Amino acid sequence: MQHVATTSKDRPKNSSVSLYAKRIARGLSRRIKDFGAVEPEGFEMDNIPDADIALYFPDQPAKLYQLTQWLPVFENKKDVTTIVVVRNIETYQQLLTMTNLQVLLVPKYEVLMALYDRASFHAVVYVNNGWTNFQSLSFQQAVHIHVNHGESDKICMVSNQAKAYDKVFVAGQAAIDRHSAAIAWFDLSHLVPVGRPQLDLTVSNPLSATNLVTITYAPTWEGEDDANNYTSVDLYGPQIARAALAIPGARFVYKPHPRVSLSDDPKVHGNHNEIVTMIKNAGGEHAYLPDANILGVLPETNVLISDVSSVTLDHLYLAPDSPILLTDRRSDRDQLLADSPVATACDVIDAESIGNISEILHSALNSDSHGSERSAMRSYYFGNGSHGSSTQRFWNELERAITEHDVALQSLQRVRQFTD
Repeated sequence: MQHVATTSKDRPKNSSVSLYAKRIARGLSRRIKDFGAVEPEGFEMDNIPDADIALYFPDQPAKLYQLTQWLPVFENKKDVTTIVVVRNIETYQQLLTMTNLQVLLVPKYEVLMALYDRASFHAVVYVNNGWTNFQSLSFQQAVHIHVNHGESDKICMVSNQAKAYDKVFVAGQAAIDRHSAAIAWFDLSHLVPVGRPQLDLTVSNPLSATNLVTITYAPTWEGEDDANNYTSVDLYGPQIARAALAIPGARFVYKPHPRVSLSDDPKVHGNHNEIVTMIKNAGGEHAYLPDANILGVLPETNVLISDVSSVTLDHLYLAPDSPILLTDRRSDRDQLLADSPVATACDVIDAESIGNISEILHSALNSDSHGSERSAMRSYYFGNGSHGSSTQRFWNELERAITEHDVALQSLQRVRQFTD
């Protein structure tokens, strides 16, 4: 990485952590797997390469979508060495086929600390708030940066855990306001707006060429609890699908969140299957795309129907000229507008309006009434940068954080030397 103040060889070390890690690492020259980890054949603790960044992911495969959206961002940065560090063996096995980045499985805490010390990471990057993040945060020699796994107005996007990280990279002003409104005693200077680098990626279009207009329904899942439940599948899903399939000259595309099809909720599961069956029976160019990258679908979408989620905001950025129908399962318009400002730029589907879904769809296709509001909201959520600028801002800010943290470590080392 260019312009970093120190190299891994002259970087200051915390003596207690470093000595502890070296004792663990030596262990009669045992390989990492002797501590319960798995590594590529021939890989030994003494031969860990110097690396700039640890991309840390502690969770099971069901949450891999949180990590995989970030992999191309790090894969494309050729002058930076990134190692993916995971704690779950099933996740490890899946990732080996999904990325060209080096992936290490390190279940045990003491080996994680030894790995961090030996690899001389300058930064550890987190894509969620998994509880073992706090084990990783105990390593003092790297800057710890939370990047989350999307930009949305879901309540889970703001957590008091944000206080634990050195920096929290966010998309734009909306995220800053979201944190300000929700977290007491939080230093907003820890928030760094960088846009959303994933939206700079070139993603292939999974849809066939067509002369039809495309109506995409991309609902989210029901979350871990009721407060985080924003899905429309159980309440409105079949009605939305039925209305979209009946629009003349339109192609209906169903791309649900990956966890919708795995739902334990009988209503979500049943309605999902009903939508899939409707599409199958309708034939034609209608499509169910469970495995497609939604970022390849959105630019081809003429009207999006979605929930409070990152998909809605990604569409706002990628296809600002395309209308959005936003669902509200709580049917509380005042609360929706307070929690999700993008609702001011959308037609809203709730208990009161779902009966008019056909008319709302026809209107969205024929007379867009929210174009100026969407433009303002796009800037509010993502800033005014052009395509490609988010990636540049992300790497600039990551490099800045590393440099400033390394300088701070050097200052601490000088103080320790003086006091000793």
